[in-house]
Amino acid sequence: MTTLGDWLGRAPFGLAMSSGFFGFFAHTGVLAALVERGLRPVHVGGSSAGALVAGAYAAGVTPAALAEVLVGLDRAAFWDPAPGLGLLRGGKFDALLRRVLPTHRLEACGLPVRISVFDILARKTTVLARGDLAHAIRASCAVPGMFHPVWIDRRPYWDGGILDRPGIAGMPPGRLLFHHLSSRSPWRRAGSPSLALPRRPELVSLVIDALPRSGPYKLEAGHRALAQARAATLRALDAPIDDGAVRIRDAA
Repeated sequence: MTTLGDWLGRAPFGLAMSSGFFGFFAHTGVLAALVERGLRPVHVGGSSAGALVAGAYAAGVTPAALAEVLVGLDRAAFWDPAPGLGLLRGGKFDALLRRVLPTHRLEACGLPVRISVFDILARKTTVLARGDLAHAIRASCAVPGMFHPVWIDRRPYWDGGILDRPGIAGMPPGRLLFHHLSSRSPWRRAGSPSLALPRRPELVSLVIDALPRSGPYKLEAGHRALAQARAATLRALDAPIDDGAVRIRDAA
């Protein structure tokens, strides 16, 4: 059977990364392993946590540099409670992104990047490919109840994972690796269709089970998730693709 590494090495591929609360730690570990093996996506995209990692990588932040930022993160760096439709205003998160990102426009990124957001007024997914990169990432990460909506061109947006959890709505046809965060967010019911693996031609899913679940009060769990996701992805690259997916059941 064809291994994931062999499949990725055959021809150019895109990388999509799913929504999943503080799953940007795990996404960074996956991307670090791919780059370590010389397997670099030619375009990227995602929702929420996936949008953060995709946007940073497309803008020129290496996985190692992003990992350093995330491991050094503390809650004070993004915690700014304020009255409004959500606990946090998002100003500190915006400032953090602008310090980290070397490129500030989606269309100026070194790689094509597509970021899914939820248009509150239209109640549908919108895919952003142009405009302010930090605003796009913030909007895609704006979990309802946690962050205020992000306004872009006079329209309010929330977390892209609301309707596009996989973060593949804007990904062009062709070969695509999809990193699926298998842990269920507290607000999603068990068996929700949004947790199922997406199906489309030339898509292969990578699923790493049992990763530590992080959050604003459990950032150290994210450090473990990053390291375990990197190690699990290196194992996955040598594993065979089975029915369009590679699943690593023990991430430790």
